[in-house]
Amino acid sequence: MDAANESSEGAPFILLGLTTSPGQQQPLFVLFLALYVAGILGNGLIVAAIQASPALHAPMYFLLAHLSFADLCFTSVTVPKMLANLLAHDSSISLAGCLTQMYFFFALGVTDSCLLAAMAYDRYVAIRHPLHYATRMSRAMCTALVGTAWLVSHLHSLLHILFMARLSFCASHQVPHFFCDHQPILRLSCSDIRHIQLLIFTEGAAVVVTPFLLILASYGAIAAAVLRLPSASGRLRAVSTCGSHLAVVGLFYGTVIAVYFQPTSRYEAERGRVATVMYTVVTPMLNPVIYSFRNRDMQGALRSLFTGRRISSSDS
Repeated sequence: MDAANESSEGAPFILLGLTTSPGQQQPLFVLFLALYVAGILGNGLIVAAIQASPALHAPMYFLLAHLSFADLCFTSVTVPKMLANLLAHDSSISLAGCLTQMYFFFALGVTDSCLLAAMAYDRYVAIRHPLHYATRMSRAMCTALVGTAWLVSHLHSLLHILFMARLSFCASHQVPHFFCDHQPILRLSCSDIRHIQLLIFTEGAAVVVTPFLLILASYGAIAAAVLRLPSASGRLRAVSTCGSHLAVVGLFYGTVIAVYFQPTSRYEAERGRVATVMYTVVTPMLNPVIYSFRNRDMQGALRSLFTGRRISSSDS
């Protein structure tokens, strides 16, 4: 029995992916390849446009550039492996590869969450304290917000991976997912996982919920300020500056809550795969569209990338 356990411990994981039907694999490959390329190009263009255009060297766009870069990396953690598995007969991944994928998935997901909170704070300061915006959202402040987001996310991820690396796997190694997510991996472990579950529902929840609560608080204060504006046009203008961010927050947190805020025993593989596709593939692809839609500064900067015309801050 011990020899069988040791053999199983060293065996790679098998990612079952989105489907095991050969007839569905090629259409899914084409679909997700198109979504992945669109997401990479869209987020890459956002970063390039913000870097190239002086008109976009404002705090809001500084934060957006980091969010787009994080999204670009986030989708690249899982989708290339998923695409390879849809075409290849071998869908195995080693324990080290699995933990590495899980580390960057956790880190970049939390980075997204923290950056969305920083962007909500930016909108709060712009609407509630417009006269102090330049001082409150200085370059140093923006750098501190971004640096904190990246630092907290990697410390959080490292803590979880150190716990996951201590687990034993002595039964099935078939993962009913297209990447190494912690919920299906935990269900395969023959170790006591209560301490990891406690970590997930305390520290893990705090890292994800705290930015969400800060976003809600920021928009609560923004709503109170908007309702006090005397003119309807002023209220509409204030709301329009927040619409894109609210759409992204809704997409991101809606699917994250659906997947992760439930006990491991209640995890449903099919529901988890569908929701995960939304925030790992679809949301990063939609973000550039959402943020550039009806944003004249961003549209002008994107046009300048293709025409070679440099846009100054006075042009906007």
